Amino acid sequence: MPLLLTFLGILALVFLIAFVKLDTFISFLLVSIGLGLVAGMDVAAIGKAIQSGIGGTLGDLVLIIGFGAMLGRLVAESGAARRITNVLISWFGMKNIRWGLALAGFIIGIPLFYNAGFIIVVPLIFTIAASSGLPMLTIAIPMLSALSVAHGYLPPHPSPAAIANQLGAPIGRTLLYGIIVSIPAIVIAGPIFGKTLKRYTPKPDRDLFNIREVPDTNLPSTGVSFLVALLPVVLLTVFGPLKTVFAPDSLAGKLVTLMAEPYIGMLVSVLVAIYALGLQRGDSMKEVMKQLEEAIKAASPILLVIAGAGALKQIFIDSGTSAYIGEMLRGVQISPLVMGWGIAAVIRVCVGSATVAGLTTVGIILPLIQQQHVQPELMVLAIGSGSLMFSHLNDGGFWLFKEYFNLSIKETLQTWSVMETIVSVIGLFGVLTLNLFI
Repeated sequence: MPLLLTFLGILALVFLIAFVKLDTFISFLLVSIGLGLVAGMDVAAIGKAIQSGIGGTLGDLVLIIGFGAMLGRLVAESGAARRITNVLISWFGMKNIRWGLALAGFIIGIPLFYNAGFIIVVPLIFTIAASSGLPMLTIAIPMLSALSVAHGYLPPHPSPAAIANQLGAPIGRTLLYGIIVSIPAIVIAGPIFGKTLKRYTPKPDRDLFNIREVPDTNLPSTGVSFLVALLPVVLLTVFGPLKTVFAPDSLAGKLVTLMAEPYIGMLVSVLVAIYALGLQRGDSMKEVMKQLEEAIKAASPILLVIAGAGALKQIFIDSGTSAYIGEMLRGVQISPLVMGWGIAAVIRVCVGSATVAGLTTVGIILPLIQQQHVQPELMVLAIGSGSLMFSHLNDGGFWLFKEYFNLSIKETLQTWSVMETIVSVIGLFGVLTLNLFI
């Protein structure tokens, strides 16, 4: 019965989001309440589960995602993303421009939310294609595949950060493993696959490129641009391991422990960005704070989705559904990593949202983490890569790509959807390979 309830709950979620077009947060709450009632929970227990699920899931995640949104906004608005792209193109040269753009997309994608990153890099892609004479999609796909990988695999992006939080995976280690797994996924889905798309001739509409133009003479310096964009990576991956070096009661040990907290690393990154990409370049504090305010507004819908997924996960746990599923799956002869990837992939294809797919999978797969020896960081990456599987007509990213590049639906399926599928499948292979060595 619990397994049937889970299946019906996911079907209800798919129906409400994909067909009724109901708000995702409201859909999660309705399904959570419905599952709780059908499972025999009393109303008070359902209310308590929803409250604890939302509170337990968000926690310091609000700070990580909020600060991540602020950082991304400053990187985008200041022109730092453009500086990074220009520098990498000059380093790689026109002959290897696809590799330079893939690296640029990855670096830009670490602090920027996917949609913001997409809107920032598309005009750069258009300009580079026009000046180089190269087929546009052979340039676009390497950069956009890197953005997609960062969005699906790497904290502090909302979905992987939330999945890591729920599975108890250290953010720093998850980020480090994610970078390792990202490399083959970006290489194959980006420059290698992109090279096969020469026959497509998109004609983008220039009017869509409505972003703040920063003159080349007023762009941040190369050093500042790279420092601010990569600072979260450095802080989140360095201070975690350093905690074992210093005595916990020493001043250095206390400082390292504080800096090892992901939200402190993100706060420091934002403070550096406020000064280096805002105040130092002549913006007033009021102007910079306005940008941060806009960033928080953009992040709030994502936080609500995460909150709703947390409520559903807690209903799974408190109703006994998770424990029942865990018992059923105990004897299944399949890698938990493959199972996590597969569940996320199916939900992604049905719902369209990578975030919803990843967070819904957590509540189902959580018992396997508790019963079998599975590195939680690798499960985060397996679910994250599964959540990127085959983007198609029910995904906003599909339409963003189609409209900006002015492609037909068939062409978008042949390019964008295939790229996302490659990213997902190679991500799984990368996780399984990494699992052999750690």
